[in-house]
Amino acid sequence: MGGTLLSLALTLLGLLLVTFIIGRVMPIDPVLKVVGDRASQAQYEAAYRAMGLDQPLYIQFWRYIGDVLTGDFGRSISTGQLVVNDIKRVFPATFELATLGTLIGVFVGVPLGVIAAARRGGIIDQIARVVALVGYSMPIFWLGLMGLLVFYGILGWVGGPGRQGIIYDGMVPVVTGLILVDSLIAGDWGAFKDAFSHIILPASLLGYYSLAYISRMTRSFMLEQLSSEYITTARVKGLSERAVIWRHAFRNIQIPLVTVIALSFGSLLEGSVLTEIIFSWPGLGQYITNALLSGDMNAVLGGTVVVGICFVLLNLFSDLLYRVLDPRSK
Repeated sequence: MGGTLLSLALTLLGLLLVTFIIGRVMPIDPVLKVVGDRASQAQYEAAYRAMGLDQPLYIQFWRYIGDVLTGDFGRSISTGQLVVNDIKRVFPATFELATLGTLIGVFVGVPLGVIAAARRGGIIDQIARVVALVGYSMPIFWLGLMGLLVFYGILGWVGGPGRQGIIYDGMVPVVTGLILVDSLIAGDWGAFKDAFSHIILPASLLGYYSLAYISRMTRSFMLEQLSSEYITTARVKGLSERAVIWRHAFRNIQIPLVTVIALSFGSLLEGSVLTEIIFSWPGLGQYITNALLSGDMNAVLGGTVVVGICFVLLNLFSDLLYRVLDPRSK
């Protein structure tokens, strides 16, 4: 456990070093962004010293670590709010979207991959391979636009862009920031149905992207296990095919599958930018994108650090789950 914590600390230190360097090499003057173009030279220099930019880089980095550890990412130029407060506001939207997308990917992708491997060369295997290939090949922004056109514009089966319709916007008390959960807590079924109709399409698209990756990897892991000698022995002993597949082969792919699912969830957290933009989803990806376009480096670096920390925590969670699934790794 000590080695894991040391690795975690070093990874976070490396993440902060990378984001610190990015903030220094970007061709954006943070002082000018704060004081504006019409500031005098004296005002510019005063702000330069107040931001600590006159100090050596190692001192600036040390102060940067201290600020991040206390949750101080500075103030956003775009919103005028503390970056940490902005992230608290937008992150639940991304987390909710990525979680639902991952659940769709897992509950569809894992059984599909297992069945495809068990019936290698059959019709289900061919369908799974086509689904995975299309999921990998189709740009997510194209799928999003087509989904909006068909399911919202033509069929009217789902809600439009945004997290809620105009009627329910701002009507649900914020408790967790997760609109589905908050509407249930408030007992407002109308708001829940409205929020679900808005999230189901972008979550399904992200889920399809996740499904393509998870089903492909599950199939590959299962094929390797099903060709092992212990599987042949189990069949010779007379075990049913269901027991051979789910009790023996599938149990042995759980550990690598945990890594695949964790990586998929992490990629949806940081890679849902295009989906959030297309669906006007007020999440972290859209927040970072808007900040980057306006040169708001405090917001960009704050959002980047949060995404990086999520990846680190997901890896830590995977490591802990390994110990539960495989006692030999303790």
